[in-house]
Amino acid sequence: MTPLVSIVIPSFNAGTGLEQVLCAIESQDSEVRRELVAIDSGSTDGTIERLRQHGAVVLNVPPGGFNHGETRNAALSAVRGAFAVLLVQDAVPASSTWLAALLEPILNDASVAGSFARQVAAPDASSLTAHYLSHWVAAGEQHRAIGPFTHDDFDRMSPADRHAACAFDNVCSCIRVSVWREHPFRRTAIAEDLEWARDVLLAGHRLVYTPAAVVVHSHERNVKYELQRAYLVHQRLQALFGLSTIPSVGSLLRSILSTVPANARIAARERTRRTRAVLRAAALGVAMPLGQYLGARSAREGRELLRTTGI
Repeated sequence: MTPLVSIVIPSFNAGTGLEQVLCAIESQDSEVRRELVAIDSGSTDGTIERLRQHGAVVLNVPPGGFNHGETRNAALSAVRGAFAVLLVQDAVPASSTWLAALLEPILNDASVAGSFARQVAAPDASSLTAHYLSHWVAAGEQHRAIGPFTHDDFDRMSPADRHAACAFDNVCSCIRVSVWREHPFRRTAIAEDLEWARDVLLAGHRLVYTPAAVVVHSHERNVKYELQRAYLVHQRLQALFGLSTIPSVGSLLRSILSTVPANARIAARERTRRTRAVLRAAALGVAMPLGQYLGARSAREGRELLRTTGI
């Protein structure tokens, strides 16, 4: 019997770019049956109407009530498929074979709890954005299958190796719904995917990175946002894996002194608005290490060191 796959999209004022995502989903060559489930956080720009025009079931959460874990759980509770593709509203499938490639590992191996796709930067992405994305595991060209782990295996790993082992990305992923029912996402401001990966790997499942499935996805975020995001991510990395990438004031200063000029050199490749790009890159060279330091320290000390909103 042809499986039913549920494609789940959290949405909020996605703009006209959502049309490209929805059309790319509809153009897939895969013969699997599909349903589209969106969960919206109070859009006012026509996003809901656009989703319904493409046949989506649209659920709602109160404006300002979005949570990376709980909101996805609410959507997954409504799906009918045995497999659920989790996609963000601005990740555009890059080809008509995206869905088949994403599903292949999970359909062919019952031990696989989830797969995740490769991300490539948008054509108009800045050189700095493309550089940082290229260093994330979900940008690599090598297929990867990992797990399961025992708790003893996990405890013997270094914090960095634990993080690397649990790499998973809900920008574009596919999960086995029966596994999700046993291991729903946790309520968290960020990194629900990393925590879920840790839980299912320790529960005896495997995860697969499948670079043959590609989405176009990148952001040009402002400096304040990147500071707050780095803070929240590194809070979670410390809590989940014991990982502090910048553990001390001394390492923070060294990181800033090396990152600022490195970022500026990369930004200087821009062909237009180069001065602005270099200044932004230099500011990010301070903000991102500072967010890493403060986030990990916050988790270690059990107190907030930075106020964050809208991440």
